[in-house]
Amino acid sequence: MPKQKTHRATAKRVKRTGSGKLKRGRAFTSHRFHGKTKKQRRQLRKASLVSASDYKRIKHMISSL
Repeated sequence: MPKQKTHRATAKRVKRTGSGKLKRGRAFTSHRFHGKTKKQRRQLRKASLVSASDYKRIKHMISSL
């Protein structure tokens, strides 16, 4: 059976942290900031971790990382 290939689109969006968790960028950060509060804009700057419900699926997609 052939090796599992890395899903390149996912690999470009997700990085591993030092402890092995998966870090991702946030959505809703490309445009239309005038409709968002200052607090929301500030919090969108920070990266966040992949949720527990998605972790197994995404880890499988980037199995080689």
